[in-house]
Amino acid sequence: MPMSKRGHTVAAALLITGTVGLSAGTAVPVTAAPPTRPAVSVAVTPDGATAPAYRIDVRNSGNSTVDTTVRQELPSGATLSGISNGGQVATPNGQDRGSEVTWQLNLPAGSSTTLTTILSAPTAGTPVTAPVCAYTSGGDTPYDCGTATWDVAAMGRGGPSGPAWWQRPAFWLGALGVAVVLGLAGWLGYRVYQRRLVLRRAQSRQRSGVAVYDPNASRGTLYPRPATPRGRTRRRPPAWLAVGLAAAILAGVIAGAVWTATGQVSAIQADRAPSNGAWVGQTQTGQVGTALRESAFEFTVYRVACPAGSDRCQATVGLRNVSPKEQSWHGALQRAYLPDGEWVTTDEAATRSANEGRDLFAAPVPAGGQLLAPLVFNTAGRAAPTQIELRSAVFSAGVRVDVA
Repeated sequence: MPMSKRGHTVAAALLITGTVGLSAGTAVPVTAAPPTRPAVSVAVTPDGATAPAYRIDVRNSGNSTVDTTVRQELPSGATLSGISNGGQVATPNGQDRGSEVTWQLNLPAGSSTTLTTILSAPTAGTPVTAPVCAYTSGGDTPYDCGTATWDVAAMGRGGPSGPAWWQRPAFWLGALGVAVVLGLAGWLGYRVYQRRLVLRRAQSRQRSGVAVYDPNASRGTLYPRPATPRGRTRRRPPAWLAVGLAAAILAGVIAGAVWTATGQVSAIQADRAPSNGAWVGQTQTGQVGTALRESAFEFTVYRVACPAGSDRCQATVGLRNVSPKEQSWHGALQRAYLPDGEWVTTDEAATRSANEGRDLFAAPVPAGGQLLAPLVFNTAGRAAPTQIELRSAVFSAGVRVDVA
């Protein structure tokens, strides 16, 4: 039976109030679906062989058009010498704390845009890191971030720098293979030499006319034949062959030991720094845009903005749980250090507001989970912070990021 106009009105009113009555005394809440965030991604690639240059690919893989503000942080002391697509250079929020490049983009559904920048390095030959983030149009809520480090040595070789030649597994495997081949060749040579020596001795005896009785001969005559040796004498291999085989085996053992030890040391350094006192690990220090790892998390600070005339500074932080289990973190453990040495912790209420009402610290981060979100610090009108300290737990040494 079709629903009357009055019935439509009542149903609409029930949906708006958030409950629909099924029977007397029973109500089922109706939860609105969370808003879908646009699928905007950022990829940064270093480019250029003589000057720090970056290729920035911004893509909208969603089904609707997105307006976004793309910002690239410039390291302290670096200046911009080239920019594409109408990018603008500005000092963040009117403060003399470096500069950034911004683009206002309109990305149709399924489209991508490539941006480029060329910088001048603050010091010749030093690596230059310049992170990039895509934010809501005119806002500070990040869609995605990326970072890249331009290194003149790596770009000159056409790729990232690698370990020394003697630390590469391919070298030791090749050396071990050559040693094995030489050892086998020496052994085969010795066997051929031994057989030839036996043959020569037999021929020499035959030429000397030694008479040997042949029991199988039909007439039982005597005729000269080389005498059959009564017993085979074991001859020792030449000294050079023994020394060569011993050297090949020793080289293989040393190569395997060095390769294993180098791999173990690299794994230890990559996974965890050595313990220092009561702290778990050692404090890692780096620049904006550099991934730094502590006991459980890998942190990357992409941007720090302190609006002029405001008591708050906002840091765009990326986080990845590199531990094998879920890990909680707390706002009170995240700090911003001021120029006078004092520090302030996260303003959790302001941080929740900057994250559209989401509490970043309410639930643990699962193993392998990633998070990209702004953290807000209340400086109470004092100078902008010089360092941001981030950590996963009370006893973790954490990481420190220079932001001045």
